[in-house]
Amino acid sequence: MEDDEWLADRFEANRTHLRAVAFRMLGSSSEADDAVQEAWIRLSRSGTTGVENLGGWMTTIVARICLDMLRSRKSRREESLDTPLADSAVGDEDGTDPEREALLADSIGLALLVVLKRLAPAERVAFVLHDMFDLPFDEIAPIVGRSPAAARQLASRARRRVQGVDATPDADRTHQRQVVEAFLAASRGGDFDALLVLLDPGVVLRADEAAVLVGATKEVRGAAAVAETFSGRARVAKLALVDGSVGAVWAPGGEPRVVFAFTIEGGKIVEIALLADPERLSRLALTILS
Repeated sequence: MEDDEWLADRFEANRTHLRAVAFRMLGSSSEADDAVQEAWIRLSRSGTTGVENLGGWMTTIVARICLDMLRSRKSRREESLDTPLADSAVGDEDGTDPEREALLADSIGLALLVVLKRLAPAERVAFVLHDMFDLPFDEIAPIVGRSPAAARQLASRARRRVQGVDATPDADRTHQRQVVEAFLAASRGGDFDALLVLLDPGVVLRADEAAVLVGATKEVRGAAAVAETFSGRARVAKLALVDGSVGAVWAPGGEPRVVFAFTIEGGKIVEIALLADPERLSRLALTILS
């Protein structure tokens, strides 16, 4: 009982911070409250055994819940941004406090909230956690299911859009699409030299456990080795948006089985992640491109 009370006290001491994290990610006061409440339920069930940094662990839980909510919202094509402007139009029927909403939005800036809403879920989470709450990328990486380098790129891309550089994703996605399309064409055609041109010398191919079970190698390093791995393959992979970035997916019968997530820097592919875990795939925002 004393442990439960101690945990509850610690959670309450962090509630303001956790709600701030959730609000910046979700742009919605009511959804932020839901995320924090869900975090408490998960924390109280799992306990804190082996947790060294309780505050950081709480932030991680809230971030994962928010990412799930953002992806679910995106998959339903919903827009949720109950900012003060929206609240002033609908009144207080949903139980929110307009004054409290205004204070929250003022602390961030309404313009920033609007821009954040346009980011892909993983971009938004990476940007908020790093740029607003100074979380290191090695801690952000497992939350968004990417490597630290890929998480850094997500935050960098989000930062450019927030700052008004490539304010819309079109330019960035067009470049990504050109690189990924060229990679898939070279892979299908067995063009080893063309693959080398597209790959960074230090490129890394990583596969999750589910992908390894169906024959993928857990990790391959170097342009030559990765080119050899893909040469003559990826024949059935289709171009797709993966959490807002251009990637590819193998989806027999329209059901995603393996996702290819690319990290591209300076026109070169620096990382490819093969994702096949069904639960993980279900949480991705996937759109197959024509």
